[in-house]
Amino acid sequence: MPLNVRSYAVSISVISFFFLSIVGWFSGLSPFICCKRAMIGAAIVYIAAIFIVRVINIILLDAIIKRQVEKEKNINFHTGTILETGDRVNDGNNR
Repeated sequence: MPLNVRSYAVSISVISFFFLSIVGWFSGLSPFICCKRAMIGAAIVYIAAIFIVRVINIILLDAIIKRQVEKEKNINFHTGTILETGDRVNDGNNR
């Protein structure tokens, strides 16, 4: 099941906004500068999070597809039996 890209990206960027604001506040910056830097940082983190979550989705979907293909390779559709590795399928044409 693919991850929801937007919700994860927004959550990560909101957390980074507050983290960057607190870091700026403890550094002694003015509130306007803290807010501006936090907004820029959160925007950059949002774009990076979108990219990262999409890459994770691609990796997860690829793994799911590979697992399903391997599962279907091991099922004999003529008889519905599960084949062991190395077994041959007898489709009636073999003599």
